[in-house]
Amino acid sequence: MEVNKVKFESIDEYISHFPVPIQEILSTLRKVIKEAAPDATEKISYQMPTFYLHRNLVHFAAYKNHIGFYPTSSGIAAFSNELSEYKTSKGAVQFPLDKPLPYELITQIVKFRVAENSRKVEEKMEKK
Repeated sequence: MEVNKVKFESIDEYISHFPVPIQEILSTLRKVIKEAAPDATEKISYQMPTFYLHRNLVHFAAYKNHIGFYPTSSGIAAFSNELSEYKTSKGAVQFPLDKPLPYELITQIVKFRVAENSRKVEEKMEKK
């Protein structure tokens, strides 16, 4: 699917551009993130579904063979042992489509990022 050529305005619109099985995975992933970060807002950033809390929290995206999850480099580093069975880069992890997504691990990573973003805001306020 030529998703790269579409300019998305919402996460609903993004998800709707995929086949139903992928929509189901993306919708579940979205729900898991919302539950782990209930105060975060949704937006599209870098043409990917994004959750924002004081700054970008996590992004996700669907590809031909995997779901990309982008919890920043700190999220990857903090869970490097748990993510060792997946392909990772500095700020991303690839969850293959032929295996169930590790939703419990994703929840832990999102909660870590919520705490991290909140801490950074508090530190910034203390400096003022």
